[in-house]
Amino acid sequence: MMAYPHGVPTNYTDDLRLAHVLADDADSLTTSRFQAQDLHVATKPDLTPVTDADKAVEDAIRRTLSRSRSRDAVLGEETGSSGGGPRRWIIDPIDGTKNFVRGVPVWATLIALAVDEEVVLGVVSAPMLNRRWWAMKGGGAFTGKSLMRAAPCRVSDVRRLEDASLSYASLGGWEERGRLNDFMALMRRCWRTRAYGDFWSYMLLAEGTVDLAAEPELELYDMAALDVIVREAGGRFTGLDGRDGPWSGNALASNGILHDSALGFIGSVEDPDTPAPADGAVLDLSARRRLSSVPDPDTD
Repeated sequence: MMAYPHGVPTNYTDDLRLAHVLADDADSLTTSRFQAQDLHVATKPDLTPVTDADKAVEDAIRRTLSRSRSRDAVLGEETGSSGGGPRRWIIDPIDGTKNFVRGVPVWATLIALAVDEEVVLGVVSAPMLNRRWWAMKGGGAFTGKSLMRAAPCRVSDVRRLEDASLSYASLGGWEERGRLNDFMALMRRCWRTRAYGDFWSYMLLAEGTVDLAAEPELELYDMAALDVIVREAGGRFTGLDGRDGPWSGNALASNGILHDSALGFIGSVEDPDTPAPADGAVLDLSARRRLSSVPDPDTD
């Protein structure tokens, strides 16, 4: 039985139940197409793969939402935005499609609900890992097979980068954005680094087995469900600009304690002492901040 840390929340309980139903249906579709000999794979304009399973899952979720939450808006990776209003479901039918295509069992369906631009619930379902994670605003984060068979998630209490485990997706994205040196400096400072990738980095963080996770470019549907789960597990989820939530186009998640130190390596902020560039671009001060604000390991 789940024990809510702040009492039993009521505002989004029915929505959370619905999200689990959506995840159940998604799991049935994705597992039936995983490693299928006739799996159809196409390339999208951004050169990322999409399968018939991605499309089938999103279509099925949209059909259910059209019946159960007809007034709600929906944002999905494959079909874009529909509807309007303060409530918006945010769907990634298969996060980790490249793994799915190659037969690697690390992929998941991500389902989130945002109300007035705040993510209030999220479900991450990885059926081939036999794992599911979920959270609701004010209700804590959990992992298990069902709402009634769950264990709470809690981030670690690691306090030094030298003791921290960092997970990421790839080095290529950091290199493409001219940030590889900054990210490598953070990697060298951490105790352990592994590229678990995609949703899994953030769910391991919520469970306390990873302490930091970061990616330089993501879409809202990649992050929304992860954001609330990390936060409700006691962690922090921001963009590289330090803005809370999944709204910045990239992500840094942590146990909270290590967040500012990690931002000192890879964060991008506006320099208050330097005029903004003509095009309004954000200035990257991570190298300067790394030298000036991150404690030396020998003096910790």
